[in-house]
Amino acid sequence: MSRGIGWFDTFREVAPEWIVVVLGLVTQLGDVWFLGALVGTLYWLETDNREQIAAVFGLLLAGLSLITALKHVFALPRPERVLVEAGVLPKAVHPLYEATATATGYGFPSGHALLTTIVYLSLAEYGSVSTRRRRYLGAAGMVTAVCFSRVGLGVHYLVDVVVGVGVGLVFLLLTWGLLNRYPSRRGTLGFGLAVALAAVALVTSAVDSDAVLLFGASIGGFAGWQFVALAQGLDEGHGPIRTSRALTARAVAVATGIASLVALSGYYWPVLLLAGSGVLGFVVAAFVTVPVFYHSERGSGI
Repeated sequence: MSRGIGWFDTFREVAPEWIVVVLGLVTQLGDVWFLGALVGTLYWLETDNREQIAAVFGLLLAGLSLITALKHVFALPRPERVLVEAGVLPKAVHPLYEATATATGYGFPSGHALLTTIVYLSLAEYGSVSTRRRRYLGAAGMVTAVCFSRVGLGVHYLVDVVVGVGVGLVFLLLTWGLLNRYPSRRGTLGFGLAVALAAVALVTSAVDSDAVLLFGASIGGFAGWQFVALAQGLDEGHGPIRTSRALTARAVAVATGIASLVALSGYYWPVLLLAGSGVLGFVVAAFVTVPVFYHSERGSGI
């Protein structure tokens, strides 16, 4: 049974050929590389709002695992159609067309729709730029533009993006309730959700390569953030570690995370995918910790 609504053919008849390049560029606003770069940059720069951005970082990883799991559960194909045949485009734009306007893998629900909903609305909720109303209007516009680009390019049915947005909204309603209940632990909860959903994705995808890499990245993010929180707690005079349950729990989390990543990187080295997952976890852990200590040292004049 088709998931299409039937308007795509009409749109393809009236759309100029060059529109495929525009839509291809717009759809990058919902690509993993762009969302990761956006959240990562804000995490490094938002020194006064890092706890909230850390939570968004964790929700991004959690959303990636969620969409990985859902796509394998439904295992529905993408539409067998294209907005414009590559042959009618100038050869100079063929690489751009292949990189931005095509897609492979399962099509339901739309990962771009789900991830843009999670990331842009979370930044609107927890960000500090401009006013809250303007942030939400901007987020809604970004989500709408990315969803339209996915359907317009022919890589998703309309149902795919509608369900993707719907799942993203439900996910946010559930997670925001938890994060707002414990505002001082938003980062921990965000990365914790990422680890939990990464484990779910491993099971539902039958250990798909993307799920394996996400598992390592999520563990690295969680361990890195616990190390940051542990160091900050000690710096604020909450130690020694053995006298504080909170600091002891964070120390155990750091040790467990590092041990897991070492196991993935070393013990499973013959299995390159698992080893790569461990290495990726260390990279994410370093990414989470480095800016905190860098700004801390600069602030103390070291």
